[in-house]
Amino acid sequence: MAAEQIILYVIIALIIYYVGKKIYLIKTIKQYSPVDASAKVKKERNVVFLDVRTDKERKQSVIKGSYHIPVTSIKEREQELKKFKDAEIICYCRTGSRSLTAASKLKKMGYNASNLSGGMIRWNASGIR
Repeated sequence: MAAEQIILYVIIALIIYYVGKKIYLIKTIKQYSPVDASAKVKKERNVVFLDVRTDKERKQSVIKGSYHIPVTSIKEREQELKKFKDAEIICYCRTGSRSLTAASKLKKMGYNASNLSGGMIRWNASGIR
């Protein structure tokens, strides 16, 4: 087998792994549409939004009342999340991909975490303020 074939098979295997992992996370992490997430936060007391984007992204637009911890800092800043131990944390990012990862991390840490499907792009498109 030529080196090019081996590299191709490795790339294909990595793509299959990545897609499979995303599908698994989407099926195991609760997903909210912007309308459903907004209604849930307004209706229930024990639900919070967690913005997992970068500082630069957060300056562009934000969901009012949300908390901010970048996805790369979740483990280091767990102490800040302890006040939400009994709450549902709806994670969001720009597209919903990083927030899916963040929700998965939070679930592994024992939190009740979910994801805003489509992230800020879908939130802004829905017209919710």
